[in-house]
Amino acid sequence: SADRTGALVVLEDVTARIRLEEQLQQREKLSSIGLLAAGVAHEVNTPLTGVSSYTQMLLGMIPETDPKHALLQKVRRQADRASNIVNNLLNFSRTGSATEFNDLDVHRVLDDTLQLLETQLRRNQIEIERCYDPELPKALGNAGKLQQVFTNLILNARDAIPEGGQITLFTASTDRETIIIEVSDTGIGIAAENVAKIYDPFYTTKGVGRGTGLGLAVTYGIVQEHSGHISVESAPGRGTTFRITLPTAHAQARLQAASD
Repeated sequence: SADRTGALVVLEDVTARIRLEEQLQQREKLSSIGLLAAGVAHEVNTPLTGVSSYTQMLLGMIPETDPKHALLQKVRRQADRASNIVNNLLNFSRTGSATEFNDLDVHRVLDDTLQLLETQLRRNQIEIERCYDPELPKALGNAGKLQQVFTNLILNARDAIPEGGQITLFTASTDRETIIIEVSDTGIGIAAENVAKIYDPFYTTKGVGRGTGLGLAVTYGIVQEHSGHISVESAPGRGTTFRITLPTAHAQARLQAASD
Protein backbone atom coordinates (compact mmCIF):
# COMPACT_ATOMS: atom_id res chain seq x y z
CA SER A 1 0.00 0.00 0.00
CA ALA A 2 1.12 3.56 -0.68
CA ASP A 3 2.73 5.42 2.25
CA ARG A 4 0.54 8.03 3.80
CA THR A 5 1.91 11.27 5.19
CA GLY A 6 0.14 13.83 7.31
CA ALA A 7 0.39 16.17 10.25
CA LEU A 8 -1.07 16.18 13.71
CA VAL A 9 -1.86 19.64 15.06
CA VAL A 10 -2.52 20.07 18.76
CA LEU A 11 -3.95 23.40 19.99
CA GLU A 12 -4.02 24.38 23.62
CA ASP A 13 -5.95 27.37 24.94
CA VAL A 14 -3.60 29.02 27.44
CA THR A 15 -5.73 32.15 28.00
CA ALA A 16 -6.80 31.15 31.51
CA ARG A 17 -3.26 30.19 32.51
CA ILE A 18 -1.79 33.47 31.24
CA ARG A 19 -4.50 35.45 33.05
CA LEU A 20 -3.76 33.57 36.28
CA GLU A 21 -0.01 34.23 35.92
CA GLU A 22 -0.69 37.94 35.36
CA GLN A 23 -2.92 38.06 38.47
CA LEU A 24 -0.22 36.36 40.56
CA GLN A 25 2.43 38.79 39.32
CA GLN A 26 0.18 41.78 40.07
CA ARG A 27 -0.63 40.41 43.54
CA GLU A 28 3.07 39.96 44.38
CA LYS A 29 3.81 43.48 43.16
CA LEU A 30 0.99 44.96 45.25
CA SER A 31 2.11 43.01 48.31
CA SER A 32 5.69 44.28 48.09
CA ILE A 33 4.69 47.89 47.47
CA GLY A 34 2.06 47.63 50.22
CA LEU A 35 4.75 46.91 52.82
CA LEU A 36 6.76 49.88 51.59
CA ALA A 37 3.67 52.12 51.56
CA ALA A 38 2.81 51.20 55.15
CA GLY A 39 6.29 52.08 56.36
CA VAL A 40 6.37 55.39 54.52
CA ALA A 41 2.87 56.34 55.69
CA HIS A 42 3.62 55.71 59.36
CA GLU A 43 6.90 57.64 59.20
CA VAL A 44 5.25 60.63 57.52
CA ASN A 45 2.13 60.62 59.67
CA THR A 46 3.81 61.70 62.91
CA PRO A 47 5.44 64.96 61.71
CA LEU A 48 2.39 65.68 59.55
CA THR A 49 0.13 65.51 62.60
CA GLY A 50 2.40 68.05 64.30
CA VAL A 51 2.26 70.42 61.33
CA SER A 52 -1.54 70.24 61.21
CA SER A 53 -1.93 70.75 64.96
CA TYR A 54 0.42 73.73 65.19
CA THR A 55 -1.13 75.32 62.09
CA GLN A 56 -4.60 74.99 63.61
CA MET A 57 -3.30 76.51 66.85
CA LEU A 58 -1.74 79.50 65.05
CA LEU A 59 -4.94 80.08 63.05
CA GLY A 60 -6.80 80.45 66.34
CA MET A 61 -4.27 83.01 67.60
CA ILE A 62 -4.10 85.25 64.52
CA PRO A 63 -7.08 87.39 63.42
CA GLU A 64 -8.54 86.78 59.95
CA THR A 65 -7.59 90.34 58.94
CA ASP A 66 -3.90 89.54 59.36
CA PRO A 67 -2.17 88.59 56.04
CA LYS A 68 -0.47 85.71 57.86
CA HIS A 69 -3.90 84.13 58.40
CA ALA A 70 -4.31 83.53 54.64
CA LEU A 71 -0.83 81.96 54.45
CA LEU A 72 -1.65 79.63 57.34
CA GLN A 73 -4.87 78.63 55.58
CA LYS A 74 -2.76 77.56 52.58
CA VAL A 75 -0.45 75.57 54.88
CA ARG A 76 -3.48 73.85 56.42
CA ARG A 77 -4.94 72.95 53.00
CA GLN A 78 -1.62 71.43 51.88
CA ALA A 79 -1.33 69.55 55.18
CA ASP A 80 -4.86 68.17 54.65
CA ARG A 81 -3.91 67.11 51.14
CA ALA A 82 -0.80 65.34 52.45
CA SER A 83 -2.93 63.69 55.13
CA ASN A 84 -5.30 62.34 52.45
CA ILE A 85 -2.34 60.87 50.59
CA VAL A 86 -1.09 59.20 53.79
CA ASN A 87 -4.57 57.76 54.41
CA ASN A 88 -4.61 56.41 50.86
CA LEU A 89 -1.25 54.77 51.47
CA LEU A 90 -2.51 53.18 54.68
CA ASN A 91 -5.70 51.94 52.97
CA PHE A 92 -3.56 50.51 50.18
CA SER A 93 -1.25 48.70 52.62
CA ARG A 94 -4.20 47.21 54.53
CA THR A 95 -5.70 45.55 51.44
CA GLY A 96 -5.66 41.81 51.98
CA SER A 97 -5.67 41.99 55.78
CA ALA A 98 -8.20 40.00 57.77
CA THR A 99 -11.72 41.16 56.86
CA GLU A 100 -15.16 40.15 58.08
CA PHE A 101 -17.33 38.83 55.23
CA ASN A 102 -21.13 38.56 55.27
CA ASP A 103 -23.94 37.88 52.82
CA LEU A 104 -24.77 41.20 51.19
CA ASP A 105 -26.98 42.83 48.59
CA VAL A 106 -24.74 44.32 45.87
CA HIS A 107 -27.52 46.70 44.76
CA ARG A 108 -27.75 48.10 48.29
CA VAL A 109 -23.99 48.77 48.33
CA LEU A 110 -24.15 50.44 44.91
CA ASP A 111 -27.09 52.63 45.93
CA ASP A 112 -25.40 53.62 49.20
CA THR A 113 -22.31 54.61 47.22
CA LEU A 114 -24.36 56.70 44.79
CA GLN A 115 -26.07 58.45 47.68
CA LEU A 116 -22.67 59.50 49.05
CA LEU A 117 -21.51 60.79 45.65
CA GLU A 118 -24.82 62.29 44.51
CA THR A 119 -23.82 65.93 45.04
CA GLN A 120 -20.51 65.57 43.18
CA LEU A 121 -22.13 63.80 40.24
CA ARG A 122 -24.92 66.38 39.98
CA ARG A 123 -22.37 69.20 40.08
CA ASN A 124 -20.58 67.61 37.12
CA GLN A 125 -23.85 67.18 35.20
CA ILE A 126 -23.55 63.41 35.16
CA GLU A 127 -26.63 61.24 34.73
CA ILE A 128 -26.76 57.82 36.40
CA GLU A 129 -28.49 54.89 34.73
CA ARG A 130 -29.15 51.74 36.74
CA CYS A 131 -29.56 48.45 34.88
CA TYR A 132 -30.00 46.04 37.79
CA ASP A 133 -30.82 42.36 37.58
CA PRO A 134 -33.97 42.05 39.76
CA GLU A 135 -33.05 38.48 40.69
CA LEU A 136 -29.38 39.08 41.47
CA PRO A 137 -28.23 36.62 44.16
CA LYS A 138 -26.40 37.79 47.26
CA ALA A 139 -22.62 38.02 47.37
CA LEU A 140 -20.32 37.10 50.24
CA GLY A 141 -18.16 40.11 51.00
CA ASN A 142 -17.39 43.16 53.06
CA ALA A 143 -19.78 46.03 52.32
CA GLY A 144 -17.31 48.73 53.37
CA LYS A 145 -14.55 47.48 51.11
CA LEU A 146 -16.86 46.92 48.14
CA GLN A 147 -18.20 50.44 48.63
CA GLN A 148 -14.60 51.63 48.37
CA VAL A 149 -14.28 49.75 45.07
CA PHE A 150 -17.47 51.26 43.64
CA THR A 151 -16.51 54.73 44.87
CA ASN A 152 -13.14 54.52 43.11
CA LEU A 153 -14.70 53.34 39.84
CA ILE A 154 -17.50 55.92 39.86
CA LEU A 155 -15.14 58.80 40.69
CA ASN A 156 -12.77 57.67 37.93
CA ALA A 157 -15.74 57.65 35.55
CA ARG A 158 -16.70 61.15 36.72
CA ASP A 159 -13.16 62.42 36.06
CA ALA A 160 -13.27 60.92 32.56
CA ILE A 161 -16.40 62.95 31.71
CA PRO A 162 -15.23 66.58 31.72
CA GLU A 163 -18.40 68.19 30.33
CA GLY A 164 -21.28 66.03 31.52
CA GLY A 165 -22.36 62.61 30.37
CA GLN A 166 -23.65 59.28 31.64
CA ILE A 167 -22.48 56.56 34.00
CA THR A 168 -24.24 53.21 33.74
CA LEU A 169 -24.29 50.65 36.55
CA PHE A 170 -25.13 47.17 35.29
CA THR A 171 -25.54 43.92 37.23
CA ALA A 172 -26.28 40.40 36.09
CA SER A 173 -25.92 36.76 37.07
CA THR A 174 -26.03 34.04 34.45
CA ASP A 175 -26.17 31.32 37.12
CA ARG A 176 -26.05 30.96 40.89
CA GLU A 177 -22.25 30.98 40.84
CA THR A 178 -21.15 34.40 39.57
CA ILE A 179 -22.24 38.03 39.89
CA ILE A 180 -21.28 40.55 37.20
CA ILE A 181 -21.03 44.26 37.99
CA GLU A 182 -20.17 46.80 35.30
CA VAL A 183 -19.43 50.52 35.65
CA SER A 184 -19.50 52.21 32.24
CA ASP A 185 -19.02 55.84 31.26
CA THR A 186 -19.33 57.98 28.14
CA GLY A 187 -15.99 59.65 28.84
CA ILE A 188 -12.74 60.19 27.00
CA GLY A 189 -11.56 56.58 27.30
CA ILE A 190 -8.12 55.12 28.03
CA ALA A 191 -5.32 54.87 25.48
CA ALA A 192 -4.28 51.30 24.65
CA GLU A 193 -0.74 51.82 25.94
CA ASN A 194 -2.09 52.90 29.35
CA VAL A 195 -4.59 50.06 29.92
CA ALA A 196 -1.92 47.59 31.05
CA LYS A 197 -0.62 50.05 33.67
CA ILE A 198 -3.82 51.31 35.30
CA TYR A 199 -3.62 48.91 38.26
CA ASP A 200 -0.01 49.81 39.04
CA PRO A 201 0.35 51.74 42.31
CA PHE A 202 1.03 55.48 41.88
CA TYR A 203 0.28 55.37 38.14
CA THR A 204 -2.12 58.14 37.13
CA THR A 205 -2.92 60.17 34.03
CA LYS A 206 -4.58 62.91 36.10
CA GLY A 207 -2.95 66.26 36.70
CA VAL A 208 -0.84 67.12 39.74
CA GLY A 209 -2.93 67.20 42.89
CA ARG A 210 -5.90 65.40 41.32
CA GLY A 211 -4.97 61.81 42.08
CA THR A 212 -2.44 59.63 43.91
CA GLY A 213 -2.59 56.69 41.50
CA LEU A 214 -3.67 54.33 44.29
CA GLY A 215 -7.43 54.08 43.64
CA LEU A 216 -7.36 51.29 41.05
CA ALA A 217 -4.50 49.49 42.81
CA VAL A 218 -6.61 49.35 45.97
CA THR A 219 -9.65 48.33 43.90
CA TYR A 220 -7.70 45.48 42.30
CA GLY A 221 -6.54 44.24 45.70
CA ILE A 222 -10.02 44.31 47.23
CA VAL A 223 -11.55 42.45 44.28
CA GLN A 224 -8.84 39.78 44.58
CA GLU A 225 -9.54 39.57 48.31
CA HIS A 226 -13.17 38.77 47.41
CA SER A 227 -12.02 35.93 45.09
CA GLY A 228 -13.16 38.04 42.15
CA HIS A 229 -11.76 39.40 38.91
CA ILE A 230 -11.68 42.89 37.40
CA SER A 231 -11.18 43.77 33.73
CA VAL A 232 -11.51 46.87 31.59
CA GLU A 233 -12.61 47.66 28.04
CA SER A 234 -11.80 51.12 26.73
CA ALA A 235 -10.78 53.12 23.71
CA PRO A 236 -10.09 56.84 23.30
CA GLY A 237 -13.32 58.70 22.59
CA ARG A 238 -15.51 55.65 23.20
CA GLY A 239 -15.75 55.53 26.98
CA THR A 240 -14.68 52.91 29.49
CA THR A 241 -16.30 49.86 31.07
CA PHE A 242 -14.93 48.19 34.19
CA ARG A 243 -16.29 44.70 34.77
CA ILE A 244 -16.09 42.96 38.13
CA THR A 245 -17.03 39.31 38.61
CA LEU A 246 -17.63 38.03 42.13
CA PRO A 247 -18.68 34.58 43.35
CA THR A 248 -22.14 34.44 44.86
CA ALA A 249 -22.67 33.62 48.53
CA HIS A 250 -24.11 30.28 47.38
CA ALA A 251 -20.94 29.46 45.41
CA GLN A 252 -18.69 30.47 48.32
CA ALA A 253 -20.72 28.33 50.72
CA ARG A 254 -20.50 25.34 48.37
CA LEU A 255 -16.72 25.72 48.06
CA GLN A 256 -16.40 26.05 51.83
CA ALA A 257 -18.47 22.90 52.37
CA ALA A 258 -16.35 20.98 49.85
CA SER A 259 -13.12 22.01 51.59
CA ASP A 260 -14.36 21.03 55.09
